[in-house]
Amino acid sequence: MTDDALLATAIAAEAGKLLLAIRAEGRETGKALGDRADAEANALILDRLRAARPDAFVLSEESADDKRRCAAAQTWIVDPLDGTREYAEGRDDWAVHVALAVGGRAAAGAVALPALGITLSSSPAPIVPPAPARPRMVVSRTRPAPQALAVAEAIGAELIPMGSAGAKAMAVVRGEADIYLHAGGQYEWDSCAPVAVALAAGLHASRIDGTPLYYNCQDTWLPDLLICRHADAARILPLIA
Repeated sequence: MTDDALLATAIAAEAGKLLLAIRAEGRETGKALGDRADAEANALILDRLRAARPDAFVLSEESADDKRRCAAAQTWIVDPLDGTREYAEGRDDWAVHVALAVGGRAAAGAVALPALGITLSSSPAPIVPPAPARPRMVVSRTRPAPQALAVAEAIGAELIPMGSAGAKAMAVVRGEADIYLHAGGQYEWDSCAPVAVALAAGLHASRIDGTPLYYNCQDTWLPDLLICRHADAARILPLIA
């Protein structure tokens, strides 16, 4: 395991344990619970990164964006609680993202699925199980993208509604699904850590037009994403085009 992946894994797992403890207290519900969890997990992650990498820049969903990071060769990109709604509803399809972008690419990272007791890392890379006969596609449980629904119909994929981006991406890595196609809008922190893990596992990860995913950009909006096996990408990308 690389030092950066080890650090990402340890921090994501620790933040996940904190989030579980906050939810178990039962002091808050709904938006209040989500707000507290976001803030406390973010503080923990930033503290751990400052201690381990004091000179590093960090882009976090829950912190003000220091644009000096754009000139840095490396930037940590984190989402302290991906899937706040699912977390507050007591579900298990939420995640913690901690990743390092190097030269604009997702180089190392970890995605914790705390409610499942799992943290997946770019090193050691997960082993993706064999593909089933019929593909399965994870989609938003509240607003599935029209492009995803159209592709699913074209290839005869089974739809699996799921919560957070990290949970969806890791469902593909873990072999619980085969395709994650998102076109409804995201930010860099939504996908950097999942993409780092997926690429390390040997999966395809790109924009839905097939171009590479770039991180640590001036504009943090990164609206679409495709994670799947390379064979699936070869037939899906032409359908989207």
